[in-house]
Amino acid sequence: MTGNDIRQRFLDFFHARGHRIVRSSPLLPANDPTLLFTNAGMNQFKEVFQGLEKREYTRAASSQKCVRAGGKHNDLENVGYTRRHHTFFEMLGNFSFGDYFKADAIAFAWELITKDYGLPKDKLYVTVFREDDEAERLWQEVAGVPKDRIFRLGEKDNFWQMGDTGPCGPCSEIFYDFGPEAGEGAFPENPGERFVEIWNLVFMQYNRDASGAMTPLPRPSIDTGMGLERIAAVLQGKLSNYDTDLIRPIVERAGDLCGVAYGADPRGDTALRINADHARATAFLIHDGILPSNEGRGYVLRKIMRRAMRHARLIGKQEPYLYELTGFVAELMRPGYPELMESAQRVARIVKDEEHRYATTFLVAEKVFNDEIARLSNGTVPGAVSFKLYDTYGLALDEQEDIARERGVHIDTTAFEAEMRLQRERARASWKGGEKGAIAPAYQQLLAKGRTRFLGYDQLDAVSKVTGLLVNQHIVDTLLAHAEGELVLDQTPFYAETGGQIGDRGTLFDAHTGETIAVVEDTRPAVPGLTVHKIRTLAPLHIGDELRAEVAAPERWSTMRNHTATHLLHAALRQVLGPHVKQAGSVVEPPRLRFDSLITPRSIPPRKPKSSVWSTSRFCATPRSPPT
Repeated sequence: MTGNDIRQRFLDFFHARGHRIVRSSPLLPANDPTLLFTNAGMNQFKEVFQGLEKREYTRAASSQKCVRAGGKHNDLENVGYTRRHHTFFEMLGNFSFGDYFKADAIAFAWELITKDYGLPKDKLYVTVFREDDEAERLWQEVAGVPKDRIFRLGEKDNFWQMGDTGPCGPCSEIFYDFGPEAGEGAFPENPGERFVEIWNLVFMQYNRDASGAMTPLPRPSIDTGMGLERIAAVLQGKLSNYDTDLIRPIVERAGDLCGVAYGADPRGDTALRINADHARATAFLIHDGILPSNEGRGYVLRKIMRRAMRHARLIGKQEPYLYELTGFVAELMRPGYPELMESAQRVARIVKDEEHRYATTFLVAEKVFNDEIARLSNGTVPGAVSFKLYDTYGLALDEQEDIARERGVHIDTTAFEAEMRLQRERARASWKGGEKGAIAPAYQQLLAKGRTRFLGYDQLDAVSKVTGLLVNQHIVDTLLAHAEGELVLDQTPFYAETGGQIGDRGTLFDAHTGETIAVVEDTRPAVPGLTVHKIRTLAPLHIGDELRAEVAAPERWSTMRNHTATHLLHAALRQVLGPHVKQAGSVVEPPRLRFDSLITPRSIPPRKPKSSVWSTSRFCATPRSPPT
């Protein structure tokens, strides 16, 4: 089976068993500042598992595109050196939202891999959580797995949790034995490269509170994940993911572009594997709206791209090439992701621009490095100097070490690593989203009491109950008159600022007397599911008070018109200029809209932009008179 066949057979299998097939969500997480990139199939169902969102289906399956190259899950430095590490990969998964549980999850998994995929049972091993007697029994009764092939492991390996608090539960993993030709290994103590996990079944059955106590969930759920590249290696009889038809063609194309034959030299092979993986990540990340930059997600993308370029330089490739490789990725991935072809030209221009920028930066960095070597007195480049060359000029440590060997000096790598640790801490603190990700405990407390119900699609006023009051992110029982603070209601017609559209403003009245209690100056989502109103009180306000919340209707109507106009403008640009036009941001306010779009130079004649590769255009509109 090809990789495309494997993906489709997985989806068809679960569709036939009542699962809704859900498209992969973008790599840019929607409304989840705690994630750098989408890194698991369950990300788009997170609020469903938490009980904050209800969908029309209780079973789902997907093939989710994922990137793990920063934050908690970071495989970047291993990519190219191992058989199975990737920055970009696809996660096949089936999910149950309070529908079926362990018995069905185990039965589905075993039937798919042993019957539909036809894997030999004597090559499969199973692990369960050490206290999960039920799972061990079900593997024997439902799947017929012999007890001597079921192993109990601890929390590190077989217990999953969404965070420090919230849904959690034991998990069960299926391993495949590649045989002695894959290397030495003993299962489960030292699996090595021989025994490889191919599928993880998470049994979400508890809720962990702040004290660590766990209580059973009223509706236990299922979350599974199977790496497409890993199962493809198994089914195609390959020891390495890089030899499957999902990646090997990209490796060989990278070799053609770099003038190096794959298999001729270990160093060259590593460089080509890195380029194949990073070209996939680059193509998908840019398609999903992430651009190379010096901060946040864009910084990680730039790091991925420059790692590919650096390793290409090490095997002699000086000219731009990565932009061509991303176009090849779009062609190869077309069966599963035809939308990549729409942005292939735009992606290529952005990548080529970054390649030119890197080439210029490398020449500058090399000169600075040579100047630093000339000033040395003891033959050792200080770690702080080496880190500056890495962090400011993009000259990687291995490149520095190559140059240092040629010059007969060495680098203080211990001091360099110390500087690197400090940089990682700074990066975590400065990541866009880090501030939002560090959610105040008070908001978590209020969210635990219940999610804010949004009524604003249908009505601009409603009677609501005060469920939370805060001053400087600390919960209080009362706000006195003429005070500033934050308010949480059980339900609200106020729209919280999201996706470029500003939050609603308005007024709060006593639901019984009609007295004006407070003015709402802004509305925002403090955490997904919890709407917070920034208020200025005119009269005392208490927890439990009933208020009539009234949105400033003229402002909302103007905002709604401008929001609609951004979609119309986007559609018009794509119709006139082509499907390569992508939205890069927007602002929607009552008096105006602003739409940012990536467009190619040829799209805006007759005046050419300064950049010969790509440009960002910004459109603003302000109504001259109120629309009818």
